[in-house]
Amino acid sequence: MKTEDFAYVVETDKNFDEAVVSILKAVEQKGWSLFQIYDVKERLAAKGFEQKPLKIIEICSGKHANNFLNKNRLISLCMPCKINVLEEGGRVKIVGMKPTIISQFFPEVSKEEAEWVEMDIKEIVDSSK
Repeated sequence: MKTEDFAYVVETDKNFDEAVVSILKAVEQKGWSLFQIYDVKERLAAKGFEQKPLKIIEICSGKHANNFLNKNRLISLCMPCKINVLEEGGRVKIVGMKPTIISQFFPEVSKEEAEWVEMDIKEIVDSSK
């Protein structure tokens, strides 16, 4: 399996903090909910480890979540959706997990249904770059 099979990655000319703010705005404009933001660099620094900037942003669409959970509650293992902002090689990247991977683990979810969710994730990422 290749990275592009499960992750949608774009580079941005924005700085790290601008990219994070841009995602938050895009999530709100898309009508999705923000669940949590994890600052991995900060949390690991508290344990004495050094990392480059990395934030994990958890988001959810009630409509899609409800649909998937009605098919199989174990899909909650893949929820909520995540969009990460990270620095790598001196560049800021925005990375979204591709929900179509869910249909490979849970056959109750058609690839077409997962593609609808993935389209939203890609739109959020693209409008944030």
